Amino acid sequence: MTRQDGNGFVKCDFGHLHWGLNGAAGLLLSDPARGVLLQRRAWWVHHGRTWALPGGAVEAGESPREAATREAHEEADIPPARVRPLAASHVDHGNWRYTTVLAVPVGPLSARVKSAESAELRWVHAGEVADFRLHRDFAAAWPGLREHLDRGLVLVVDGANVVGSRPDGWWRDRRGAAERLRDKLATLAETGLADPALPGGGGWSWWPRVVLVVEGKARGVAAVPGVEVVEAESDGDSQIVTVAREAREAGPDDHVVVVTADRELRSRVEALGASTFGPSTLLGHLD
Repeated sequence: MTRQDGNGFVKCDFGHLHWGLNGAAGLLLSDPARGVLLQRRAWWVHHGRTWALPGGAVEAGESPREAATREAHEEADIPPARVRPLAASHVDHGNWRYTTVLAVPVGPLSARVKSAESAELRWVHAGEVADFRLHRDFAAAWPGLREHLDRGLVLVVDGANVVGSRPDGWWRDRRGAAERLRDKLATLAETGLADPALPGGGGWSWWPRVVLVVEGKARGVAAVPGVEVVEAESDGDSQIVTVAREAREAGPDDHVVVVTADRELRSRVEALGASTFGPSTLLGHLD
């Protein structure tokens, strides 16, 4: 296989012609101060002279996230390490798929035309994007993308409730069980989470900020990259409510999802504007 093994046109099951033998992906980079980064396509490329996102064909063995950040580097000189992906929107045309990766900059970031496929790059405020001559597919997707722009997913996990939902001997070593859960959550934070119950529904996936709340004999679990661990001094439910409230205050636009089966706790966090997710559903994604 070569680096260009994804290049080529595909006629999708809907009868449309698309670029990318393995599908395609683009990076929707949003800076609250400058807006979103749009790319005006060169006249000679497919749908030339329209505005869309830096992106291109997914190579064999490459994830859409990797493709989107690689293409943004090749076309707009944006280092992959300087962006933080938050979510991804997937448009499925049967035998062809396009993924839009929504991301924010990590520190100061500039962009410049680096490829002949780009005629121009411009930061555009979200309210003005629809005024541009947009690529047909991007124009159709834009309203749904804008709804989740700059919005991350904070996943607050009730450690005791999730661990206790499965009779696997966790009571013999509660701290060890919490550490195993933490490690699986760290993998989830890196690979992403997709579920119809999450914001956006089945067409979206998220790279969440994970907060694991532990209590009792599970205290002492250390944080790892991708998972923040909060210890409850006494009442675990009250600590989870506090974490959810602080997450809502720190990022009013973020989606806060609490993983628990406790009905009273679910009511308390939902009153704060958070949503809830069942332990069995989460564990299904971790297995």
